Amino acid sequence: MTDVYTHGHHESVLRSHAWRTAENSAGYLLEHLKPGQRLLDVGCGPGTITLDLADRVSPGHVTGIDREASVISQAEAARKRRATPNATFATGDVYQLDFAEASFDVVHAHQLLQHLTRPVAALTEMQRVLRPNGIVAVRDADYGSFTWAPADPRLDRWLELYHQVTRRNGAEADAGRHLLGWVQQAGLIDAHATSSTWTFADPKSRGWWGELWAERVRHSSFAEQALAYGLAEARDLAAMARAWRLWAVQPDAIFVAMSCEVVARRPGA
Repeated sequence: MTDVYTHGHHESVLRSHAWRTAENSAGYLLEHLKPGQRLLDVGCGPGTITLDLADRVSPGHVTGIDREASVISQAEAARKRRATPNATFATGDVYQLDFAEASFDVVHAHQLLQHLTRPVAALTEMQRVLRPNGIVAVRDADYGSFTWAPADPRLDRWLELYHQVTRRNGAEADAGRHLLGWVQQAGLIDAHATSSTWTFADPKSRGWWGELWAERVRHSSFAEQALAYGLAEARDLAAMARAWRLWAVQPDAIFVAMSCEVVARRPGA
């Protein structure tokens, strides 16, 4: 897999990923889970959602894969801390999953397809490892739908730059609005689309979200790529970081990050 990951694995990125739970990031999937199912979590990152899903399908088994060995190590450490016996983690490639056909009841991917150059190919491969009538569940952000207040032109520039960097990487920052079409192109059926949000509007959550992005625009792979591609200068990124920190302390500040999600089924035998 040669796709460029826009976010990278800076501590500020992993801090965001480790905050995610099945409840705040995969609520649309939970009603479809049953004890005894086998589930594959693709692009599992540090494994927080994966381990929550393992609890839901126990005594079934969950496998989490990610292409980055360092985050798989973090996921395995989390598994040991939580003493979750029905989960395993391994490195893997979404375009070439190292599993036999019809190995899983559920394949889940959270905020993955937006970073891929070939999302339909990835969905087709996810379908391959599903049992007949098994389900694919995908959730991705739609950056073009993000909204916030108070307004700040430096944050407008941040969003514009994010789109520019992802386009340079051959990825789709507004993946959420495309999920339903991608799933249909991959041959999955009975697709059901919904949407949900992360909302940061109280002092604690604003401070966390604002500081997270203030660091990411200066130090993550996103920042490195923006500079390397000639899309921004260091002073531009510094201005964005100041804007994030200023936004976070405004008493009327709010940020709403919208994601779309789709559950679809592999045709039966």
